Order: sequence, then structure tokens, then C-alpha cells
Amino acid sequence: MIKEEARSRRERLNQMREQQKRRERRAGIIMWGAGGLVVLLLVGVVGFYLVNERAQTSLDSVTSAKYAGGSHKETKIKYAENPPMGGEHNSVWQRCGIYDEPVNNENAVHSLEHGAVWITYRPDLPKDQVETLKKAASSDYMLLSPYPGLPKPVVLSSWNKQLQLDSADDPRLAKFVAKYKNSPETPELGASCEGPNSVDKPASQNPIPDATPAPSSSAS
Repeated sequence: MIKEEARSRRERLNQMREQQKRRERRAGIIMWGAGGLVVLLLVGVVGFYLVNERAQTSLDSVTSAKYAGGSHKETKIKYAENPPMGGEHNSVWQRCGIYDEPVNNENAVHSLEHGAVWITYRPDLPKDQVETLKKAASSDYMLLSPYPGLPKPVVLSSWNKQLQLDSADDPRLAKFVAKYKNSPETPELGASCEGPNSVDKPASQNPIPDATPAPSSSAS
């Protein structure tokens, strides 16, 4: 009888130990599973943040052209892009700075040839965003002006490069300026964006003729 009771206790102890081991194994599985899920969530969040940040600051949307510099024309020019980012231009460049009225394409393109970045914006852009653009254009080799009919609220142009933005707060604005102002593609790198051969008037005060005036006939 005593032996049977002892054996029964041993069996119960063994069963209890096995139950305890099973509970510990389940707890371990749950713990590692939860830890793995947390790690996966962290990796996902970090990955999403990095991808999202890159998408917001990437210059992959910059469009390019292949214009050569140096070609002058003293009449109005029809450009392929709106606004232009290269090509023929007026012999007088637009003095870099901030303008509250549109400037001539032909003068502004000459400024691009000298290494400037031209920031254009729709005339109805909110005032606070215009102020943001003015701060961005406050350094040298920067040109800022309103531009009716833009495809986007803000367009950045340098020689052969252009980026369209939906907002003045887009972080790509600063990256574009840093990369393409006085870039290696600038045809006349180092040329002045000011000087006596520049114009500091908007288009309304600096009209460019549509065609070269015909020479007047001499008196008979």
C-alpha cells in the first residue's frame, strides 16, 4: 500500500513537471513570437519612413534637356518648355533677384546660362508660400518671378534641368538649388548674374519686339 502511494505521488509529480514544461514551452513560443512581431513591425515602420523620406526628397522627377549655350536673338523666342530651361536667348540677361512681376523668358534664360536657378510660381500662389520662395531666392545666382500658366504651382529651372512642385514647402526645392545652381552643365559657369549688361526691369517695362524691325528706306 505504501509503495503504491509513493508510486502514485511520483506519477503525479512527473505529470506536474510535464505540464510545467509544456506551459514554459508555450510561454517561450509566445514570447519569441511576440518579439519577432515587434521586430518585424519596427523594420516595417523604419522601412516605410526611409522609403517615404526618399520619395519626398528625391530628384528623380527632374526633367532634362540638351541645349547648347551661346546663341543670341534680339526678338521674342518660342520655347519648347513652359517656362524654358535653355536655348536661344536675349543678349542681355535678367539681373538675379526677386521680382513681383513676370520677366522676359529671353532674359531669364540668359541668366540660366550664367548658372542661375530661376524659381517661377503661379500668380495666385498663397502669400505665405511666396514668402517662403523669397527666402529661398535670397542668395546669389537666384531669380524669382511670378509666371502665368505654369503646369504646377512652383517650377524650378536651371540650364537643361527643371522640377515641378506642388508647394513652396517641398523639401526638394533646397536640394534642387544645391545641386543645379552653377552646375557643371552651366555653359558660362562663373559669368556674372548682375553687371552692366543685365536688366533689372520686369517684362512690362522691358518689351522685346516680336520681329526685327525692317530697315527704313533712304530718302530719294
